[in-house]
Amino acid sequence: MSTAAAPVRSGAVLADLLPAARHRYAVDAALVLGGAALTGIAAQIAVPVPGSPVPVTGQTFAALLIGTALGARRGFLSLALYALVGMAGVPWFAEASSGWSMPSLGYVFGMLLASTVVGALARRGGDRSVLRTAGTMVLGSAIIYAIGVPYLALSTGMSLSAAVAGGLLPFLVGDALKAALAMGVMPTTWKLLGRRG
Repeated sequence: MSTAAAPVRSGAVLADLLPAARHRYAVDAALVLGGAALTGIAAQIAVPVPGSPVPVTGQTFAALLIGTALGARRGFLSLALYALVGMAGVPWFAEASSGWSMPSLGYVFGMLLASTVVGALARRGGDRSVLRTAGTMVLGSAIIYAIGVPYLALSTGMSLSAAVAGGLLPFLVGDALKAALAMGVMPTTWKLLGRRG
């Protein structure tokens, strides 16, 4: 019996490696639910930022990892479920908040789009090497801010420059650390699986 790993079909993401044969829909549903729950749990890892209505959280890291691991469709569905359930009142946004009126809701919408984009990039190998993963994570983070910062300005009445100062600049170092962690996790996971696809 051979122990060599079978090559993954081109365009696979990590979730595609799960055995699912006759239960694909059940596996996909579990992955989507799990991704939403993981994002909600990661959102509770929150550190307030002085002078900003937006805390540093683990949810952005979770959203980007979910997109890369699950792919665009399942990543989108996970974050859409997270957003809809949180807006409906489940307190699993940052700092156990929920609802429609939060100034940080734009970041949640940004995570929804970012998860989809990084998932599409992962299908094209965007999570297979350190440099590709870095580029994928930087683009995902940029998408989150491109939606989150203007939404913060509009919802609070801040000027755009004040929103950048309070809703972007304090988070850049943390995002660099999250990207560095992802640069280690994703390519290493593929390498451990012995599959480069």
